[in-house]
Amino acid sequence: MPGLRFLIKYPYLGICTIPIKRYFCNPDHLNISACHYYDKMTLAELQNNQVGIITKVKGRGAFRKRITEMGFVKGKSVKVVKNAPLRDPVEYNIMGYEVSLRRSEAGLIEVISPGEEAEEKKRFDGSVSMDRLRSKAEKKGRVINVAMVGNPNSGKTTIFNFATRSKERVGNYGGVTVDAKEGRFSLKGYRFRIVDLPGTYSLTAYSPEELFVRDHITAQMPDVVINVVDASSPERNLYLTTQLIDMDIRVVMALNMYDELLEGGDSLDHETLGRITGIPVVPTIGSRKIGINDLFQKVIDVYEDEDRDIRHIHINYGHEIEKSIGRIQDRIKHENNLHLTDKISSRFLAIKLLEKDRDAGNRISRLHNAAEISDTAEKEIKRLEAAMNEDSETLMTDAKYGFVSGALRETMTRGKNTKHKRSEVIDSILTHHVFGFPVFFLFIFIMFQATFTLGAYPMEWIEKLVAMAGGFLDARMNEGSLKDLLITGIIGGVGGVIVFLPNILILFFFISLMEDTGYMARAAFIMDRVMHRIGLHGKSFIPLIMGFGCNVPAIMATRTIENRNNRLLTMLINPFMSCSARLPVYVLIISAFFPDYPGTVLFSMYGLGILMAVMVALIFKKTLFISEDVPFVMELPPYRIPTILTTTRHMWHKGSQYLRKMGGIILVASVIIWALGYFPEDRELSGDHDAPVAGTIPDHERGENGRNNYRQGNDGHTDRADKTITALPEFSEEREAERQQRSYIGRIGKFIEPAIAPLGFDWKMGVALLSGVAAKEIVVSTMGVLYHGSSEDGLPPESLGEKLQQQKRPDGSKVFTRVTAISFLVFILLYFPCVAVIAAIKNESGHWKWAAFMVIYTTGIAWIMSFLVYQIGSRIF
Repeated sequence: MPGLRFLIKYPYLGICTIPIKRYFCNPDHLNISACHYYDKMTLAELQNNQVGIITKVKGRGAFRKRITEMGFVKGKSVKVVKNAPLRDPVEYNIMGYEVSLRRSEAGLIEVISPGEEAEEKKRFDGSVSMDRLRSKAEKKGRVINVAMVGNPNSGKTTIFNFATRSKERVGNYGGVTVDAKEGRFSLKGYRFRIVDLPGTYSLTAYSPEELFVRDHITAQMPDVVINVVDASSPERNLYLTTQLIDMDIRVVMALNMYDELLEGGDSLDHETLGRITGIPVVPTIGSRKIGINDLFQKVIDVYEDEDRDIRHIHINYGHEIEKSIGRIQDRIKHENNLHLTDKISSRFLAIKLLEKDRDAGNRISRLHNAAEISDTAEKEIKRLEAAMNEDSETLMTDAKYGFVSGALRETMTRGKNTKHKRSEVIDSILTHHVFGFPVFFLFIFIMFQATFTLGAYPMEWIEKLVAMAGGFLDARMNEGSLKDLLITGIIGGVGGVIVFLPNILILFFFISLMEDTGYMARAAFIMDRVMHRIGLHGKSFIPLIMGFGCNVPAIMATRTIENRNNRLLTMLINPFMSCSARLPVYVLIISAFFPDYPGTVLFSMYGLGILMAVMVALIFKKTLFISEDVPFVMELPPYRIPTILTTTRHMWHKGSQYLRKMGGIILVASVIIWALGYFPEDRELSGDHDAPVAGTIPDHERGENGRNNYRQGNDGHTDRADKTITALPEFSEEREAERQQRSYIGRIGKFIEPAIAPLGFDWKMGVALLSGVAAKEIVVSTMGVLYHGSSEDGLPPESLGEKLQQQKRPDGSKVFTRVTAISFLVFILLYFPCVAVIAAIKNESGHWKWAAFMVIYTTGIAWIMSFLVYQIGSRIF
């Protein structure tokens, strides 16, 4: 309807607030046709004598059953009779009789209410208005909020991507989804709002993702939870399912990767498993899009209470444990605690207290009889531990796995021919204590070598296209600032970076193979011993490897590390991992100065970053982050053959990000760098560069490739080299050098030059490093602008690499030597990546001090290492 606006609130995605104006109708005037609707109103918000149509009943278990038995079901009209003197409880009229509800209970019932606009005076028959209202309520009631929960690497995101047509990253290792993702789609008249939650093995408040998932379920109260279970490892995956059963919420199980279970010679009676657990089970193969529609049809059936198999069960934990659960539960189920137990199962809270769960203890501490509940829980824990000679948390875990084992004995049949699984055979080589490391380093070396060799051909093609574009504009535009901006600023800057797109795609192709096949987790496994030596463990290796793609998601992935000190340490050393943004700089310098063995040099740069990360971690672990060693527990998923679609999607996703940077930050930065180098236009240059030379310049003294040389006089006219009065090439180059030095960017570069001169850098290199603060690709675009070669006689300009080789200092020595090139690469490698990484560290660490510390110490290390490389290398070579 015109003017309708909504308030949408999703705490896990931030808050988007859009103003809304509410209108309400007097129940005596229900024949008013002009009504506006509130998108997400609850029964508790209605005032005396107002009427609403029920769209959805939230809450859980006993509350939902009791409230629906009283007639509060979708489509029924409810009238507010009166509020109690203290506004709680509230009396409602439904189906002709009065019912009292607490305001907290009414807040779990969503309604839609008719309103009246002042300018609308015309009245219609009352039944028409109510029909429209019920139709609106029916439409609102067809929105299903779904949360996807499951173990890491169970295939949640694959199903999410197919259902919502999203393109979230999918990887065959734990910790890919480090934040909640939301998507929407429609099926058979129902609209689904799906949230893909981080992978978790449990709902115990042990790690950030576990607490995040549990808080989402209890706070957002999704209509249905989809529990994605890896069919190839049902025993481990079903442990999480037992906790969802304890929560007494509506769950549908997606038995994913069902084909792998069958290929292993096993069989599983999923219907019987559903009856045992009280959860409908749907076999799915997410990678092949099989069973997804059936899964969401089952979600609809459960949402509409039409599924006959769904029921709430109590897992029997044994006589003694059940006795303890009952005693604690009796204390929690007090009438003054209904505001909590209507949303969270009292049995679930009692179980969590027995497991010594801190978050459950915090929730209980806010109840009126918190002391009584806590005392009872402590007594029962002591009683159980004394009687059974075991920690209460271990007792609960063993009981849950006992239930899972019993359910699988009833429903699962193992294959008679027990052959070694494919994963075990491959692991005997790839994770071998001797062969594992050579194989890993060989794979990494092949990846870097292929990045150069395979990427050289399309890189050359793109380079020619960029040169043709510059030559096309040079031949058709008049001299002036606009021409210089387009050729030098935009084509020279952006074009200098876009040529490295093939190298980026090839790098991410290999990274995608590592992730999708399951080898990434094996790399973490074989590196566990090395990581322990520096005070970390294999789980920290995953974010570090992810840093080769981009440091920002890699730093976000540290959320999966339970120990805070280890998490902070992993964040602070992650910038030493060479992200893909540094790759264009590496390719530019290496192809220009080390063309004979590019893969070896590139491999050495990545290796140096890893070595520096190890050294810094050793120092920090003994000074800033002293803590006890943590055991390494990480899943080794089965090897899988990656699909062409997944790998291509990953490459295109990264390629599109790179292209968006071309048209965004890199374009803007290139224009800014050009402007700083072009202005001020009225700068005075010395006249020495225009010293005339009598006679003509012979052909053999002309520019390279037979180009004519130009001179530009003070009158702005350009003379050909074959005229009597001309300027030698060195005079033009010196004039251009002086012009750049007197520009704004030249003044900035000259200001910082004393600090970088000991590293072998000139002022242009210093400006490029400064511009790299925004994004490392801008280093190349800045150099493309500062070292840009203009086209002459229609011939394309030299490549940026060739221009770097030709740069000379005032004394005639070359700016770039091999030693200078290595020193520059080392600085690029070691100083902090970009402002996005700084922000990520601030957000994940919770304080700016760690982000500032990272900037200072990485830049300091970069300066020291580059200084040593240049000073020592200059004396040796």
